[in-house]
Amino acid sequence: MFCYNCGNKIEEDHKFCESCGVDLQVNIYEKVASTSEVQPDRFQDQVKSTFMQATERVNRMVGEEGSVDVDLKDVFSDVFKKHTKEDAEKLFISGTTLTTPDERDISTSWPKPWLFGRVFLVLAATFILLYIATDVFENLNAVPGMIIIGSFAAPTSLLIMFWEMNAPRNISFYEVGKMFFVGGAASIVITLILYEVFPVYDIDFTSAIVIGVVEEIGKLAIILYFIRKVNPKYILNGLLIGAAIGAGFAAFESAGYAYRSGIFLGESAMLDIIFMRGWMSIGTHAAWSAIAGAAVVYVKRNEPLTSDHILHADFLKLFAVPIVLHAVWDMPLEALHNFYFIFIVLIIVAWIFIFSLISAGLKQIVRLNRE
Repeated sequence: MFCYNCGNKIEEDHKFCESCGVDLQVNIYEKVASTSEVQPDRFQDQVKSTFMQATERVNRMVGEEGSVDVDLKDVFSDVFKKHTKEDAEKLFISGTTLTTPDERDISTSWPKPWLFGRVFLVLAATFILLYIATDVFENLNAVPGMIIIGSFAAPTSLLIMFWEMNAPRNISFYEVGKMFFVGGAASIVITLILYEVFPVYDIDFTSAIVIGVVEEIGKLAIILYFIRKVNPKYILNGLLIGAAIGAGFAAFESAGYAYRSGIFLGESAMLDIIFMRGWMSIGTHAAWSAIAGAAVVYVKRNEPLTSDHILHADFLKLFAVPIVLHAVWDMPLEALHNFYFIFIVLIIVAWIFIFSLISAGLKQIVRLNRE
C-alpha cells in the first residue's frame, strides 16, 4: 500500500505515514488501489522536489535562503492572452528617463513576459517567407536574409524575454540593442584574440574546457565594460546585460555556422544548423552570460565596479557555472547525445540558476524598498 499524500510505501497496520506524517485513518485504500495509480504523482513530486532542492543550493550561493517555488504556467500565462498594440508600445518605451519607475514602485512579483512570443512569431514568419523565396522560386538573393533571420530569431526572442523580466524597467530597448549588436560582435573579437593565445584544433575533453574558459571570458570582458558603463545595482540588470551580450554572440556565431554549412554541405545542412542551434540557444550563450552578468552585479552591488569584485570568491563560484556548462556542452560525450539528452540536462541546469537569480533579484528589490 502507498501513502495517498506523498506516495511512499506504507504498512497496512500503520496509522501515520513514516515519511510525511499524514494521518492514515482516512480511507486511503480506496484512494490508493495500486502502484500504477500513484506513479505519475510520485514522479511529479520527485521532479518538483529535485527542482526545489537544486534552487535551494543555488540560493545559498547568492546569499538567499530557502528554495524557489515558481509556477511556470503562471509565469508564461500572458503569452497566450490577447494584447493590444498599446501594450507592446508601453514595453518598448520603458527604460527611458521619463518611463523608469521609482524604486518604491518597482513590482516585486514574478514578471509575466509575453512580448517575446510575438517577436518570435514575426521572425518565424519572415524566415518562412524567405525560405519560400529561396526554395520555391530558387532566388539566391533571399539566402543571406534567411540565414540572418533564422539565426537571430531564437536568441533575439530570448533576449526580449530577459528584457521583460527586468522588473526595474531601467534599461531602454535602445541600450539593449547596442549591447546585443556591438557587444555580441565585440565579444566574438575578444574570443578570437584569446584563441590566438590558446588555440584549439581538435575537440576533446581538454580542448572543450579551453573553449568554455576562452569564450566565457571573452564575453565576460564585454559584460564588464557595459556593467561599468551602466553601473547597475540590481541583479536583474546583470541578468539582462549578460543575456544581451550572450544572445548577440550566439546569433552571430549561428549565422556563421549556417553560412559555412550552406557553402560546403548544401541547403539541407544549413537548415539543420539553423533549427538545431535555434532551439539549443535557449540554454547556451545567452543563458550562460546572463548568469555571469548577474554574478558581477550580485558581488558589486551599488558600488563602482573594481578588480576586487572580479576576484571575489562569490563571483568566481558563480562564474564557474557557465564555464562548466559550456565545457561539458562541447565535450565529446557521444553516448549522452542520443535524443539530445546531455544538452537538455544542461539547459535545465542553466535555467535552474536563472530562475534562482531572478528570485534573488526580486528579493533584493524588496529589501531595497524596505531600506
